[in-house]
Amino acid sequence: MGGLMYMVIRKYNKVRSVADAARRAKSGIGHILKESHGFRSYYILDGGEGVGLAVMMFDDRESATAANDRVLAFVQASLHDLDLGDPEIIAGEVLVNIETDASSLVKLI
Repeated sequence: MGGLMYMVIRKYNKVRSVADAARRAKSGIGHILKESHGFRSYYILDGGEGVGLAVMMFDDRESATAANDRVLAFVQASLHDLDLGDPEIIAGEVLVNIETDASSLVKLI
């Protein structure tokens, strides 16, 4: 990944089962994001004690905002029985991006 990126983090604080929410969200949100302009990656984190975090990476703020609106609509319509509540949303430009150099992963024998 090169250049600037924009990250959106949604934090849910009272999730009955983060694993269940992640399984159910994977196909629906995955489909939405894969069709979204500027989409780069998506992660779900189980923070323990009912805390679930979703992290989305995009090329720019506009792409992230448009996709996040669609994702929130999906969550409200399709995961309403999980009583996730309104997430805390943190978003901003990525200032530092450090990745593993793929060539360093080659095992030397």
